[in-house]
Amino acid sequence: MKCAAHPEIETSLRCNKCGKPICPKCMVPTPVGARCPDCARLNRLPTFSISTRTYLKALGTGLGTAIICGIIWWMARRWVPFPYLNLLLAPGVGYVVGEIVSRSVNRKRGTGLAVVASLMVVLSYPVSYLLPGRFSLSFMNFMYVDLLGLALGILLAINRMR
Repeated sequence: MKCAAHPEIETSLRCNKCGKPICPKCMVPTPVGARCPDCARLNRLPTFSISTRTYLKALGTGLGTAIICGIIWWMARRWVPFPYLNLLLAPGVGYVVGEIVSRSVNRKRGTGLAVVASLMVVLSYPVSYLLPGRFSLSFMNFMYVDLLGLALGILLAINRMR
């Protein structure tokens, strides 16, 4: 018997659903036995199939969340003059942005959505500094602490999207 997809290969395997002869190259192991690629139906999970509309929805909600979180971040820094506050606030912003973006796209997952969420965390940081009445301490003195906080926030946002 010759394989249906590779006529040069002899085989004794058959698809357990349609009975088509298959070789080890085109055999797809499934929990119910060996199947041909047509019967195995190797589709992506719906959780990972993301359309352009889903990306636009994630961008819209992420942008709104980033602006709101940036304003809250600015208010917290203004009312609590603690120099390492960004190290605590940035991971919180990352979690909130990741969770809201995840819920807005019906808990879909993927690398593209993780990138969207992490960019929105990064966007919320300059929003918190662009508002008037900034924190009185110098911006450059705590830049490394802020970067560490942002890195933690990005990791939390990515974790919520994967």
